[in-house]
Amino acid sequence: MSAQSTLSNKVALVQGGSRGIGAAIVKRLAEQGAAVAFTYVTSQAKAQELQDSITAQGGKALAIKADSADADAIRHAVATTVETFGQLDILVNNAGILAIAPLEDFSLEDFDKTLAINVRSVFIASQEAARHMKEGGRIINIGSTNADRMPFGGGGPYAMSKSALVGLTKGLARDLGPRGITINNVQPGPVDTDMNPASGDFAGSLIPLMAVGRYGTADEIASFVTYLAGPEAGYITGASLTIDGGFGA
Repeated sequence: MSAQSTLSNKVALVQGGSRGIGAAIVKRLAEQGAAVAFTYVTSQAKAQELQDSITAQGGKALAIKADSADADAIRHAVATTVETFGQLDILVNNAGILAIAPLEDFSLEDFDKTLAINVRSVFIASQEAARHMKEGGRIINIGSTNADRMPFGGGGPYAMSKSALVGLTKGLARDLGPRGITINNVQPGPVDTDMNPASGDFAGSLIPLMAVGRYGTADEIASFVTYLAGPEAGYITGASLTIDGGFGA
């Protein structure tokens, strides 16, 4: 833990924190002194490894199995976090899915699942977390630059789900602002993860669209999220903040 820890005595919950951007956020929050609970669905081994790596370095972490499509599971994750660590100060809504198919072939099941995980889970987790947060609380949603720019076909429902977070974030800022709680929406562009590797076939069509000519890293997103979770970001709320290497420029 850094001597300059900005999140000492804070407790965070990260929805979807076992891999990729979520895992980088969990690590960065823990490095800054927060006790961090995080949810996972299928990556139990990775979740356990992440939890153990943080505790081995003297931090506090807790992996919670919870499907973000299940309202009761989300509420249980919030309750377990509070029961374990005694409070909840920071919520990061990172769980998300990407279903792509031509309009004519896009299944209603995938459409409903996209909304359930990418939008409904954010509302439920925020609603539940707000019951426990005090002044200085932080909610950070992980949206996507695709809310503003969708440069290929088949991604309409995904773009819609991420656009929905823009409005939800603005609206909830009005509910939470009087209580001294901020809520913001971080919109990453293409990021090098196992789901969308910078060396993958998909990258060939995306990198030419980037002003900086490369994918972002999970650590770059995590550092931005950690700033928003900290004490210096108290005047930022209701914002959708793009970190996309100029993808949308």
